[in-house]
Amino acid sequence: MKNKSGYWADNYQQNRLPVDKAIAGIQSGQRIFIGSSSGEPQHLVKGLADASLMFTDLEIVRLFSTESTSLSRIADRSKSQNLNIRSFYLGSANSESFKGDLRFITPINLSEIDRLIKSRMLPIQVALIQVTPPDDFGWMSLGISVDVTAVAAEAADLVIAQVNKNMPRVQGRSNIHVNDIDIFVEYDEDLRAIGEYPEVAAAQNIARYVSRLVDDGSTMQMSLGATSDANITALMEKNDLGIHTQYVTNTIMKLMAMGVVTNRKKGFNEGKIICSNAIGTKDLYDLLDNNSAVEFHPSKYVNDPRIISQNNKMVAMNIGKEIDLTGQVAADALAYNNFSGVTGIVDFFRGASMSEGGKSILMLTSTRNSDQESRIVPMLHQSAVVVPRGEVQYVVTEYGSVNLFGKSIQERAIALISIAHPDFRDMLFDQAKDLGLLGPERTLREEMHAIYPLYLEETRSINRRKITFRPIKVTDERPLQEHYYGLDQIDVVSRFFHEKTSFVSKQIERTFMIDYSQDLTIVAVEGESGYERVLAVGEYYTNPETNLAEIAFSVQKEWQGRGLSSIVIKKLAEAAKGIGIAGFSAYTSKDNERMIKLFHSLDYEVKITSEGDMIYLEALFPASE
Repeated sequence: MKNKSGYWADNYQQNRLPVDKAIAGIQSGQRIFIGSSSGEPQHLVKGLADASLMFTDLEIVRLFSTESTSLSRIADRSKSQNLNIRSFYLGSANSESFKGDLRFITPINLSEIDRLIKSRMLPIQVALIQVTPPDDFGWMSLGISVDVTAVAAEAADLVIAQVNKNMPRVQGRSNIHVNDIDIFVEYDEDLRAIGEYPEVAAAQNIARYVSRLVDDGSTMQMSLGATSDANITALMEKNDLGIHTQYVTNTIMKLMAMGVVTNRKKGFNEGKIICSNAIGTKDLYDLLDNNSAVEFHPSKYVNDPRIISQNNKMVAMNIGKEIDLTGQVAADALAYNNFSGVTGIVDFFRGASMSEGGKSILMLTSTRNSDQESRIVPMLHQSAVVVPRGEVQYVVTEYGSVNLFGKSIQERAIALISIAHPDFRDMLFDQAKDLGLLGPERTLREEMHAIYPLYLEETRSINRRKITFRPIKVTDERPLQEHYYGLDQIDVVSRFFHEKTSFVSKQIERTFMIDYSQDLTIVAVEGESGYERVLAVGEYYTNPETNLAEIAFSVQKEWQGRGLSSIVIKKLAEAAKGIGIAGFSAYTSKDNERMIKLFHSLDYEVKITSEGDMIYLEALFPASE
């Protein structure tokens, strides 16, 4: 059928049917595609459910469904005699309504579904879709569900369309002509709307870490499920963001309304939000109607890594369910994010990795089941690997962010343990050693349970270079060693009080294994997170008897005299005063004018006492501070 000749308006009138007669055109044993998510033709799906006992061995194919009418339950009750469900993208995998789907999940990258359907390796006999009423030329719009609906409608032998006046007519490649549809069922109803996501306590902290990884002018892909308010708060200070994503949401449109998303610096499809589907509220759907700033395209285009890579600074942000210490990721749906799934993550991770200045970010809360289980595990066993370890770059929890790109298994394990929930770090460390992921020389110090003080992190422009000042992390061991090896011998003596040519981890571990309280190290670094170069190091160690913190500094020669130490010492002082430390002290040589000047830069009274060839410096914080 389809591709009918004659005047389109006549074809439309002649092929209008009520839903029961339209569904009667389906035959047992056929494979039926159903338009997905909020674009699901609910009236047609209900009609199919009502008539399900008339059929045997129907196979339902869908990207994912909000289950306005639960075909899954019918399939489960029928013991697969009436309906089988094949889902490419399992929505709420933890939801009771989807239990019957689990065995029919079809793992595939979303960019490949077009080829699977068009080649008829997976032949589609019937497509149930939802469209707008036709315009004056017979063109209808697939509206907010273009994704793989477009190819399914093209490939199907029989296309049944629910014509709904509430479906937005969207821009892009969403058009389908009346003559390419066989049966029209006119039925107006509200589209499936999704409200605000439940508040996740850790989301604000995760969002703050993510914000530090997103540069102005980046092009964003945001998976469903990232808490909307948290994303808005984290990204509202950014400028000229662009959007190339599977799903446009209320969050994205809010960022556009705030002027954060302008799409002016994408370098590709500039001025346009590019997506293939929309999920949100009625206000979102109304906003998308004939909106020239948003274009909907099939998933073959939106999810093609080669297309994704053409966007400037492409940042792919996705939700994970579980990650093991080698970096393998399970990314099926989570209870709080409703629609996270397997299909688009790898497409966007690969596209982002090929983009100039691009990066991929995997977000996950550190625990689940009321903090009873860790989402960072020694090895994935019960969960399917969705993202191979080689595809994972940044991983963010509420306890920090790490860059796994190019890291060894041992480096990955240490990094992921450092951002796990503190209550599980002992277990993860011990099992990592048992599995051979860590060397026998590795020991777990009490300080590894410390929580990273994000408030002390700051990025400044110095001599037109982007320098970040932040507390040191356990992952900084190698960069710190390289910093010390790069010092002139005179600076080594100034820092360690004797000549030193070796900086093995045991000799410097007090610097990078710290509790962020009584012992604290602040570093000035330059470069991409995970591959930064340490330019300056400032440390304090608290003497419990005097309640004074002894400080020490080192600065790379080319950065001496540029103010790095002054910024570092002020951050150390901020932290020290916050926990009630009385002041700073230091022993140094009489010739160390830099240290003397550094003490005076704090604007506190400085006491200097000579002790042979050395001097003792002491600066007490005012009691009122």
